[in-house]
Amino acid sequence: MNKRISFWMVLAIFSTNLVAQQPAWQPAPGHLTLPLWPGAAPGAPTNLPPEVDTTTPQLPLIAGRPIIRLGNVTTPTLTVYAPKANNTGAAVVVLPGGGYQILAIDLEGTEVCDWLNSIGVTCLLVKYRVPNTGPYPKSSAALQDAQRALGIVREHAAEWQIDPHRIGVLGFSAGAHLAAALSTHYDQRLYDPVDAADKLSCRPDFAVIVYPGYLAIADQGMAPNPEIHPTADTPPSFIVQAEDDTVHVENAIVYFTALKNAKVPAELHIYAQGGHGYGLRRTALPVTTWPQSVEVWLHTIHVLPSQ
Repeated sequence: MNKRISFWMVLAIFSTNLVAQQPAWQPAPGHLTLPLWPGAAPGAPTNLPPEVDTTTPQLPLIAGRPIIRLGNVTTPTLTVYAPKANNTGAAVVVLPGGGYQILAIDLEGTEVCDWLNSIGVTCLLVKYRVPNTGPYPKSSAALQDAQRALGIVREHAAEWQIDPHRIGVLGFSAGAHLAAALSTHYDQRLYDPVDAADKLSCRPDFAVIVYPGYLAIADQGMAPNPEIHPTADTPPSFIVQAEDDTVHVENAIVYFTALKNAKVPAELHIYAQGGHGYGLRRTALPVTTWPQSVEVWLHTIHVLPSQ
């Protein structure tokens, strides 16, 4: 009897450990997912808690629906969402937001990929490390993941039917800051090269910056973040934010001004209302039409073919 009890106790412990090792979120079947790093990520600590969805019933809904708030991401990945038809060859690396604490992996991730696929664009969704992995230079972990992701996409461009000269980046909130950081920190990797992917450029060909944070410093009168310094080689950028955003609309304005001063082509959309964290979910507010404006812009800068 005691042996039988011990067996079931061991089996229960093993099963619990196995479940704990599984990611809290995985893409739907049919999508290729690659680890960003062949082994442990650079500087990764050990014995971290398992990945978890931190959403609770008390958290607010977005457009009437909950979101997945993914925490404790220690094994970053890249998932390929290819358009089922009308592949234009363009691609976008998507960086969800979450204050560098969690990732809004559906609201600012998979739902974005569905939209990009609908316009013939391949989506590369990055599940980067959180928490406390940015903003750079406070931590370089998230930016390391983003740099690595761009190199991997260019390495596999032919295999994934992507034009290596039409690979952009799109980020939300903290992910928007990460997209701007990648747009201005691509000339040198923040880690020792791993393989051939790290010999390829990690500069995005264009960037979409959606309700960004960390680009203006609140306790310095909304001064520009000196770590995000555009040059003439910074990629063309589309920026959108609402004036009533609690994260401060100055983040968008300051970055647009810096791009303008560097003579980088940029398009800025400021809406009267919208707050923060709406993703692509449509509401009655005009700010949620921003994806249509991005699509027009992509035609304008010749990432998508002329209409």
